[in-house]
This record gives sequence, C-alpha cells and structure tokens, in this order.
Amino acid sequence: MTDKNKHYSIFGAGAAGLYTAWRLLNGKLDPNKKGLASKQLRRGDVLELYDWGRYDFVKGSKLYSGTRSAGARVCTWFYQNDPQSSYVELGGMRYSYWNSKAKDANGGLAPGHRVVTKVISMLGLDELSVPFNVTNDQLFYLRSRNFYLNEISSNDPAPYAASGFGASTTPDQGFSIVENLAVSGPMTRKQWCEFYATGTITARLPDTCVFQQGDRLEDIGYWNLLYDQLGSEGYEYAADGNGYSSNVINTHAGVSFNINNEFTPGTQYRTLSIGYSGMFSKLFDAILALAKKKGITFRYHPDTRLHSILWKGGKAAFTYASRKHPNHAAGHGEADAAWLAMPPAAIDLVAQATRYQRHPKATDVLNEERVSLYLESAILQPSYKIGMFFDHAWWAPDAENPAPYPAKITGYEVTPHVIAALATKKFPPKVLHAMASETVDYVPFETLEALVAAIEAITETPLTIAQTKQLGAAARRDTIGPSVTNSPIRMVVYFGNNARDQDPKRKKVYGILASYDDEDNTAFWRELELGPKKQREKPVSQDLQPLEGPRAVPERMTKMLRRMLAELHYGPNSSYTAVPKPLEAAYMDWSLPPFNAGYHEWAPHFDIGDVQRKIRKPSQLVPKVDAEIFIVGEAFSNDQAWVEGAYCTAESVLNDFFGIVPIIDDKEYPFICPER
Repeated sequence: MTDKNKHYSIFGAGAAGLYTAWRLLNGKLDPNKKGLASKQLRRGDVLELYDWGRYDFVKGSKLYSGTRSAGARVCTWFYQNDPQSSYVELGGMRYSYWNSKAKDANGGLAPGHRVVTKVISMLGLDELSVPFNVTNDQLFYLRSRNFYLNEISSNDPAPYAASGFGASTTPDQGFSIVENLAVSGPMTRKQWCEFYATGTITARLPDTCVFQQGDRLEDIGYWNLLYDQLGSEGYEYAADGNGYSSNVINTHAGVSFNINNEFTPGTQYRTLSIGYSGMFSKLFDAILALAKKKGITFRYHPDTRLHSILWKGGKAAFTYASRKHPNHAAGHGEADAAWLAMPPAAIDLVAQATRYQRHPKATDVLNEERVSLYLESAILQPSYKIGMFFDHAWWAPDAENPAPYPAKITGYEVTPHVIAALATKKFPPKVLHAMASETVDYVPFETLEALVAAIEAITETPLTIAQTKQLGAAARRDTIGPSVTNSPIRMVVYFGNNARDQDPKRKKVYGILASYDDEDNTAFWRELELGPKKQREKPVSQDLQPLEGPRAVPERMTKMLRRMLAELHYGPNSSYTAVPKPLEAAYMDWSLPPFNAGYHEWAPHFDIGDVQRKIRKPSQLVPKVDAEIFIVGEAFSNDQAWVEGAYCTAESVLNDFFGIVPIIDDKEYPFICPER
C-alpha cells in the first residue's frame, strides 16, 4: 500500500455498516461535488469491516460463516437451522413498501421506506418481497378478558374506566386524541422535521390540564402528556392495548405523534420470503463482488470490537479487542476515515476506554462534552423476543379443533407469484389481467369471497367453482396478527408455515413469535432463563447472547409461555396444557450487550434535527477540529427502530461528506432533518 492509498475502517457489520461499505463501492461522485473526488475509493485502497459478532453471511464458508443470521438487530431464525424450512423473525422483521412506480412516488406524502425498498430492488430481491400484513380484527386479552377489536363498542367497552367513553373505542384512539392537540392533517417528512423543532399545542385546554396551548412539544415527555390528557385509566388502556410499552414512555412528544401513526392508510408492509436477514447476506455478497471488481482490498474482521478511537495526526487512531477478551486492547490501527456503525451503548463502551485519560496530541471526540450530550439524546429501549415452532397452527380459526379465541388472521392476497402459479393452471388471460390491476394486486382481502368479487367486478364474468378453489389455494396468505395482551408476552405474531420449500413430503412446521415485548417485561423473562438449582455465573454486562444467536428456551420459560398463550386463546385461568408443547423454542434478549436495546427513540429537550446533522460527524461539535470519524445507525435517525433509519443516516454521510450521488430522489425525502 502506497502513501496515496486510502484506508477506510467501518466498525459494525449490521445494517448501517454493510450499507456504508456497499455504497462506498457502488456510489457515483456527484458532478457538483468534484472537490470530494479524492475521497472516492479507487484501486489499491483498503476497506475494512470490523464486527464484534460473527454473522453467517455465507453458509459453509470458512471465512464468512458464523453463529447466527446476518443483520445485527435483525435475526431470522429457521426451524432446526434449515433455510428451506419455516422461520420466525427474532429481531426486526419488515419494511414499509415504497411503490416507486406510482404517479406521486417522489412526492412528500408517498408512503414507504424508500431506501430499503430501493436496496432490495438493486440487490435483485424484488421477487422475494412478500406481504406482511396485520389483521383488521385483532385479538386482545386485557385485564383477564378476551375480546376482538371489532367487538369494542359503547355497549361492550374494553375493561378500563377511561373518561369520556374512551374504552368504547380502540386503544389507539388515545394516541389520536393527544395528536389532535397539535396536528391537523397529514405531513410530509420535511414538515415533520420542522414540527419536531417548532411544534406546539394549538388546542385550547382547560386550566385543570398541566400542559397548555403554546407549550412546545419538544419540551414535553409523551408519557406525561398522555397521562395529562387521558387520565390514569385512559393511559393504561392505550399502554396495554397498543402492544408496545416503549410507545408510551417519556419520549419526545412531537416525534411520538409521528411514530404512533405507524399504521396509516396506504402503508403496505412487506418482508422477504428468505427471511429479513437475507437482505444483509446479499449486501455482503455484493460488497465482496464490488471490491474484487474494482481492485479494492476488502478485509473482514469478525469477533473483533472497536476498543478505543482518537483523532490524531489527521488519522483515526484506534485500538481493537477480541471477542474473547473484549475489555483489553489486542492491537491498534489507523484509518483515513472511520465509521462507528453501532448503537449508543456500544459507542459508550468505546468512549470509556479513553474517558479518564489526557490526550495532549489527540482529540478524544467521543468524550467531548457536547458529543456526550448528543449521544444521550437517544433513549435505549430494551426488547425481548421468543419464537416457537409447532406441528400445527393451533391458534388459527380453521384449525382442526380451534381455540375459543382464535387469531383472526385468515387473509388472501394476489402477488406476481400467485398470478404466475395460476397461469400454469391455464387461468383465462382476462382473469390474470384483472388480478394484476391496482384494485387487486397486493391488496389484502379478509375473505376469498371478497377477492373473487373484486376480480369479477373487473372481468364481469364469474369464476368457476374449480377456479375459485385454485385461486383460494394460491392466494391464501394469512396476516401476522398480532394479538395483544397486558401479560408479559405482550404481543404474539403469527408466522405460520412460511417455508420456501412447500414440498408435500416435507414436514409442515408452523412458527409464532410467542412473545414480542419490551421495556420492563424483559426482566420477567430473564429470570426464567437459568432454571432451577442454577447460580448466575456470568455477569449480565458480559453476556453477549445477541451476538451468539438464539438460545434454547428452558423448560420453565416454556411452561410460562404456554400458560400465557393459553389465557390469550382459551380464556382466563386456562391450563398451560391447552397449548401443545413446541417442537423448538428460542429467544433473543436485545437488552443485553453490545446493543443493550432492541430500538431507540428520541428524548425530550433536544433539537433532534441538530442532533441528526451533528452527531453523524461528531467533530462538528468540537471547536477547531475536523475529524473524519462518523456515527451511523437507526438510533439518531428519522426512522428509529427501522432498517430505513440505519440506511438513511449512512446515506446522508456519504452524500454530504464524500460527494456520493443520493441513491434516490431525496428532494421530498430528506435522509435526515435538513437545516431550518
């Protein structure tokens, strides 16, 4: 390597790290930013990717295989580790699809995660993108009562003494009541950014309320505002019924308005039929291919964490540690630019190594006061997920012996795969053409009758009995639920038999996310991990289970899960034996290091637009220092808890500091909040 060769180091091989490496290799220089041409990777340059874990990027490879599926806080878990079998997502699981071909695709109000959708397309994964819809009639088990969403009414309210007949409507209505204090209609991404900084309560409120007209939402905790407006019982109903405990804590109230608008009309959720982790394996494959094609030296360092980092002599000077001995530096290196593609908890571990030392000839960027302050703007939200596989879908409404309260998840949806399958059965071209119309294609239907009616409305010709049966078999795609309870399992997501190999000779296996919980519920499950007559031998602070991969659920935890699932589907005080013993069960505790959170959310009392712009290159907060050290990831994004947030922060760094042309039209879709 000559003195002119660049050396770039990325620390973290999750969504943000992989995306950064991929875009450094495939990005094009913006003609209007020729002054940054020298920062583009060229033949002979070195690109390094360090990661504390060892992800299974390439199965069977000595160099690139690992202990768990790729994706950091995305983790696809297959039954018996067979990628052709059914799977459950034990981390991030979906994305909001962006229809890039729609008339207003680049408009400010067009729904969808535009960068993730674009990446999936560029990686050639469009054919593997499948619906991941939610039910329209959710099952609840709240305060020892089982009921469905569509049963809630003034005559049969939910079991909460909420004021203003609040229990006579859906639990999410509480969020709408609070949002209506300041928001009058749909907003674009740019408008939300402005709202985060300047939004105020516009409604006139009685003097009995703590918060009043004109109060800035940036200065209000969401929990405080919910309690103030809904009262104790109204707050409890919203908290219990929405499923996410993290949605009702003291986050930035203005941001929470937007977050709790998640299921807005027009939003279409999808995942990948190979499992969501498949996107990251494909990204890694693309990185290897691009580096080889362009003559870039690519080095992958698994089981290696960033131990410390300083800016010294115009370089990022760092030390690294092994996974076996993560607290002790094992070596050192230098980089012309370094990316910390890691969550705040992991960044703080890096900062700790140099926090109590003087560095007269270097800048300790991470420990500068304003950098430390901005790093605290993201609230860590612990999460715990437990998956189970069964030999039959006992929770389904069409099970052989259905439970008294089955999950109403039956659904039908036409996709290109369905159309192709029916074409082989010699379906009439007129019918196939109708299925491809915008009123049918990718539109979820609750019943086969509704789907048939939509098709016949276009063709004006009835389907035969045989065609209806064939259509039903091909288009059946159940929703994921979820069902919601205030017990520690909180939410249950139904994955069913989603195996890629649907050979009739293959054993059918059905999966569920038996517990999707967060916040203090994680502690409930952790105490069931060890089992009887066992002492804790490893400090929780050193338990790296999220890097190792899914752990088998012990017998006591399994029994507790079965008991709570029985109450959800069979009624109060039902025996755990009502739920069959699972074929396999495993968990991921995302509250453990190095992530220490399943996701993040903005804290009040921060100008989050300024944080987004500055924290990605933290030396902007240090006078007279220009350090090529960058922070990327979902924690400091507009799309926290989503892969989209990780991709967008990484893209903004590459656009603004390396001159790379944006991956999509970002005029109405700013990757981070722009300057006001």
